[in-house]
Amino acid sequence: MIRIFHHYVHRAALRSMLFDLGLALLVAIAAISLQAGGFDQAVPLAGGHVVSFAACLLVINSASGLYEVTPMGSLSRACARAVLVLLVALPLAYAIFGLLPVDLARHGVVQFSVMTGVSALVMRRVYISHWPTAPRARTRILIFGAGPTAVIVGNTLTSTDPNASIVGYVAGPNETATSVPAAELLAMQGSLSETAATLGVDEIVIALTERRSGSMPLRELLDCKLAGIKVYDLNSHFEKTLGQIRVDYLSASWLIFGEGFNQGALRTIVKRLFDLVSATVLSIVSSPLMLATALLIKLESRGPVLYRQERTGLHGKSFFVTKFRSMRTDAEKDGKPRWASANDDRVTRVGQIIRRLRIDELPQLFNVLKGDMSLVGPRPERPFFVDQLTQEIPFYAVRHSVKPGVTGWAQVRYHYGSTVEDSQEKLQYDLYYVKNHTLFLDLVVLLETVGVVLTGKGAR
Repeated sequence: MIRIFHHYVHRAALRSMLFDLGLALLVAIAAISLQAGGFDQAVPLAGGHVVSFAACLLVINSASGLYEVTPMGSLSRACARAVLVLLVALPLAYAIFGLLPVDLARHGVVQFSVMTGVSALVMRRVYISHWPTAPRARTRILIFGAGPTAVIVGNTLTSTDPNASIVGYVAGPNETATSVPAAELLAMQGSLSETAATLGVDEIVIALTERRSGSMPLRELLDCKLAGIKVYDLNSHFEKTLGQIRVDYLSASWLIFGEGFNQGALRTIVKRLFDLVSATVLSIVSSPLMLATALLIKLESRGPVLYRQERTGLHGKSFFVTKFRSMRTDAEKDGKPRWASANDDRVTRVGQIIRRLRIDELPQLFNVLKGDMSLVGPRPERPFFVDQLTQEIPFYAVRHSVKPGVTGWAQVRYHYGSTVEDSQEKLQYDLYYVKNHTLFLDLVVLLETVGVVLTGKGAR
C-alpha cells in the first residue's frame, strides 16, 4: 500500500492506472501520428483531445471498479464491468476524436483506431484481474500473535489482498493458548528480528491477544523497524488494509496521539469551496432529472414530492434534510422511527427506482449549498437513532466532528445499514474518513459513488 494525501492506495491499483493511462495516450498519439504524417504534427493538432480522452478513460475505468485489488472474483462480473466501460468509453472516443481537424478526422480512421485500442485495453484489464500475482511480487507478512485477534488479521489479509503472502504466525510470550492452525505456527529462529530476516519478511502485524507487561518485545520490534521491516499495530493494519478504523481494538489514546483528525481552517475553506462549486454544477446538470422525478412521484401517489426530516449534523446540531419522497405518506403513521429495510413495503414503485439509482438524494444538494451538509461525509442520521447508537457504540459521536455528506466513504464501502451492528460497521469507515479526509479522498469517494449508482449496490 502507498499513502497519497493521507489515503491508502494499493500499489497494484496505482500501477494499473498509470499503465493504462500511458497506454491510452500512446495508442491515441500513434493513431493520430500515422494520419498526420508524424509525431511533431500530431501533438500540436490533437494533444488536447488525447489528454482529455485519456483522463476520461481513467475516470470511467476507476468508477467501474476495474482497478479494485481483490481476490479473483467471477469472470462474468468482470466482463459485465468491461461491457459497461465500453458502452461509455467507445461513444466518447468517437465523439472526442470526431472533433479533430478535418484532415485528421476524415474516414474515421483515428476514431476507429482509438476505439479498437480501448477495447483491447479493457479486455486486457479483465484478463489481468484473473491473473494470479507472481510470488516474488507479493508482500511477505508475519503476524505476531496466535490468538483470536491474529486469526482475524489473517482472514482479513486472505480475503482482501491477493498480493499479501502470510509467511506464518509467531505466538507472543504470554500467549499460552493458540487459535491458529498448528501448521501455520512458526518457531522462533533466534530473536524476532533474526526470525523475520531469515524468512524474508516485509511487514509485521502486531496481533497479540495479551498485551500486559512483557507481552510486547519492544526492543526486538524496534530492531525490525531499523532493519527496514514495516511494523503495524492492529489499528494501523485495519486502516491500511480495509480503509476502516476498528472500534473493537480502538483506544482513545490512539485517536489523541496518532496523526490525522485535522480540522484546520484551510481544509475547511477548501472543502467548502469544493462543495459550493460541485453542488452548483450538479444542481444545474441534474435539474431536468429532478423535474422528471417530481412529476413521476406526483403522478403515482398523492402527497408532497419532497419530504423534510430532522437529522443530526456538525457538532451534534440538528437540521432538516430534503429528499424526494420515496415512501408512502403513512410510512410512520404510528410516530415511531424505523430504519429502511430490504424489500421495504413502505416504498412506492417510483421510490424503488429512485432509491436504487440514488436519485432521491439529489435534493440534498440544496442542503450542501445552504451549508448544513457537505458533498462527501458521514451519512446524517436521525436524532432518535443517534441517541441510541451513541450509548451502544463507542466513539460514535466522533463522526459528528465533520459535516454529514450526500455520499461518503461508508456509503460506498458498506451496504445500507438497518441494525446497530450495521451502524458499527459503517462507523468504522466513517472514522477512517474523519481521520484522513482530504480533497483527494473526496474525489475518490465521488468516483466510487458513480460505480455504486451504476450497479445499484447497497440500495434500499
